[in-house]
Amino acid sequence: MPSVRDIRRRIRSVDNTAKVTNAMSLVAASKMRRAQNAVLEGRPYSVKIQSLIANLAAQPMDDEAGAQPLLAVRTVQNATVLMISPDRGLCGGLNANLYRAVGNFILVRDVPVQAVTVGRKGRDFMARTNQDLKATFTDLGETPLLVDTHAISHMIIDSYCEGQTDEVYLAFTKYVSTMAQEPVIEKLLPIEPAKLTSAESVGYIYEPGNLAVLQSLLPRYIEMQVYHAIIESIASEQSARMVAMRAATENATELSGDLTLVMNKLRQESITNELLDLIGGAMALEG
Repeated sequence: MPSVRDIRRRIRSVDNTAKVTNAMSLVAASKMRRAQNAVLEGRPYSVKIQSLIANLAAQPMDDEAGAQPLLAVRTVQNATVLMISPDRGLCGGLNANLYRAVGNFILVRDVPVQAVTVGRKGRDFMARTNQDLKATFTDLGETPLLVDTHAISHMIIDSYCEGQTDEVYLAFTKYVSTMAQEPVIEKLLPIEPAKLTSAESVGYIYEPGNLAVLQSLLPRYIEMQVYHAIIESIASEQSARMVAMRAATENATELSGDLTLVMNKLRQESITNELLDLIGGAMALEG
């Protein structure tokens, strides 16, 4: 049975932990608002450029579509997964859910899968599971700019154009709400053209030509999709961390209360025993 002193020390430790987790929750909440705004402002552009590229790729071309390597569909002999994860933990089950989704994706593939990771947690997961880790990027910060992600996008583009990979998938945690984050795996390359009706296929005239416009937009599209996946992951991370740290603070406060109740019972028992000893001694002297 622990002594009153041991329980008092444990209460002090739990209270200090509650102060730390509460501070982390408040910091994550302030960062979460900025990340949420970035995601919500960037989504319309990301969705629209994806729709435009799919529509444009389905239009009749002035030249062979094979002139654009990013549209080339090849027999899949190897694939690449670009995994975007946090640099730190303490964000609930967010990392574990992403690990599970990526691990299942790699297991069901019939071809070798090489990995490119953004974030220390993804890098550590790939290293632990002995995956083919081609490259890793860390320390992008909590408010990266589009230019900060160009190295990632261009490496993916060069790898696909040079035939080092035949498919590229994007794995990240999509921000749904403050309480919900969803791990998703989306196909990034090759770009699949939209299915257009006969009326839609002649709806636009592009100058100087469909292929020329497509060649100019495709690298911008890849850059935007990678960048948007990164800010989605950051918003999900901060939201999950705020919720996890708030829950940890509540649990620590509850545990502190329970320990205080146990300590008070022990003190009461100790005082009662001392009183009984004094009464017993007095009665013995009187007798």
